[in-house]
Amino acid sequence: MFDLEDNRKKVQRALLVGIQDSKMSSEEAEHLLDELQELTANLDIPMVDRVVVKLRKPHPAFLLGTGKVQELIAHAKELEADVIIFDDELSPAQQRNWEEESKIAVIDRQEIIIDIFSERAHTKEAALQVALARMEYSLPRLRRAWTHLSRQRGGGTGARGQGETQLEADSRMVRDRIALTKKELKEVIQHRHVQRAKRLRKPVPTVAIVGYTNAGKSSLLNTLTDSDVLAEDKLFATLDPTTRRLELDNSQHVLVTDTVGFVRRLPHRLVEAFKATLEEAVVADLLIHVVDVTNPDAEKHFETTMEVLKEIEADKNPMLVVFNKIDALENQSDKERFLFTHKDALYLSASTGEGIPELKATIAHHLNAKYKSTLLVIPHERYDVISKLHSSGGIREQKTEDDGVHIEGIFPPSLSGLIEPFVLKP
Repeated sequence: MFDLEDNRKKVQRALLVGIQDSKMSSEEAEHLLDELQELTANLDIPMVDRVVVKLRKPHPAFLLGTGKVQELIAHAKELEADVIIFDDELSPAQQRNWEEESKIAVIDRQEIIIDIFSERAHTKEAALQVALARMEYSLPRLRRAWTHLSRQRGGGTGARGQGETQLEADSRMVRDRIALTKKELKEVIQHRHVQRAKRLRKPVPTVAIVGYTNAGKSSLLNTLTDSDVLAEDKLFATLDPTTRRLELDNSQHVLVTDTVGFVRRLPHRLVEAFKATLEEAVVADLLIHVVDVTNPDAEKHFETTMEVLKEIEADKNPMLVVFNKIDALENQSDKERFLFTHKDALYLSASTGEGIPELKATIAHHLNAKYKSTLLVIPHERYDVISKLHSSGGIREQKTEDDGVHIEGIFPPSLSGLIEPFVLKP
């Protein structure tokens, strides 16, 4: 495997290759290549040229036909490119064939995304998940690293040379590391499940912000909760889920989590690797699906996010669709089109605050339908009960009156026996 993490400084001239199949328009192929260009720019890989190749039928050896293969190789050498980056996924055999034919490093979109994930993951869980994805990706590609040794083999049929021996040793080592990483990841996830179970015992509703990468999810979290989560105008600016407390206007508070952004052609192994992280969306009481209204591929981004949510079985959760960056929308006819196709969507700007009050009110409305408040009157001398209610985190409002302490809140079933004598009957 051509390890970008180790070789990025050596990569100075990249040729990007997009693939337009029979089901794809030329415009969509260009947009996907735009995305690949932004991904490579995120890794500070300079691009010398980009081409889109029309593909009627995939060829098993190189993906492309032999004529187009030679044409691309000649073009790469003319440009003195030191890496060819494909927007489509290449099989291990196809990568090997390209590199043997061109004598140039050849990688694909998967490897670019894995490298970005590797650079941006900061928590232990995210780092383990990315390491696992990288090893599972590289295992069938190890042979590429040992072709120089295989040429040194001698002897007849069945002879075992240095390259083969080293390859077997490396394969065994990677498989052992995969097993060890899976075991360690299982322990980390189990610990997180314990922490989540403690949190869920408290009746604090949870909201997960989901959406395509760079749609403005982190900016929305910052605006809603007045926090300072990293929010940059680039793909996958942050990978680790961040949770903040949001105070709603009715004195209710909720926990809001910003999840990893989705992207088209996201390597399936990364979806698997990040399922634990995306579980925040699975268990959330409400999803806020953020879409960048200014992006020409907004509908495609919406569909991609919905596909991933379906894959992790979170698509059935209550969901608010939010079109962000409305302040930067130049063509108002685009908004009218979205209004027609997404009748219940909200329109806002995380940067200016436009539409934020409406979003908060809508969040409160949805959660109130699920979490009904209980009114209590606690005698003044029963501060032991009041103390337990405070520790539950479910109190919304508290007033001291002559007949006792009036409390409104949402309380877990475990406290039903304690509060039953003090429930104010309608």
